Amino acid sequence: MKKLQVIENVMKSGLIVVVRAQSAEEAYRITDACLEGGVKLIEITFTVDGAHRIIEELSKKYDEKDLILGAGTVMDEETARIAILSGAKYIIAPHLDLPTITMCHRYRVPAMPGCMTPREIVTATEAGVDIVKIFPGEVLGTKFIKAVKGPMPYLNLMVNGGVDENNAKDWIKAGACGVGVGGNITKYAKTGEYKKMTAIAGQILESIKQAKEELNG
Repeated sequence: MKKLQVIENVMKSGLIVVVRAQSAEEAYRITDACLEGGVKLIEITFTVDGAHRIIEELSKKYDEKDLILGAGTVMDEETARIAILSGAKYIIAPHLDLPTITMCHRYRVPAMPGCMTPREIVTATEAGVDIVKIFPGEVLGTKFIKAVKGPMPYLNLMVNGGVDENNAKDWIKAGACGVGVGGNITKYAKTGEYKKMTAIAGQILESIKQAKEELNG
């Protein structure tokens, strides 16, 4: 899938599920549960043992029209390259690292670095980033999105941190193009409640859809 298609899918869906699993098997089950709930974008974090192998296996198992895989917690350019060659279609980081962005450009893969100041956001945008990850969302709050988009309404901001089925719509209404949700969906893997995971993922997708419809009149 080409870079622009990935970006379009992120903007259209508005939800990336962040998978921090205890094992490869758990990562597979979480992915299956989220797909059942309508999720199309899954981020496998490099805090998971053998993350690149999980990305490889899932890339083989699913067609791109059903699952668009990304890599998260990518701390440097070397990890970004490993993730991309393993099949990751987008790279997400908790921080702003310019060499990582350059590596993504080399392979025509979207980079979504984590930023928490206007200066970082502008630096990322100047470096060619199409979607900036606002992190940590629970610290910055929805007012931060509104404040930043006042002078820079053209920005595409995706929020990660503290997002759940109750507040996802608030982030969209504040001006975010999407949200990343991790523990508030995947925590049910610990108790084997995969059906609940499916249901909550579906609820978040629906709330995002409704918020976008309200914004568009």
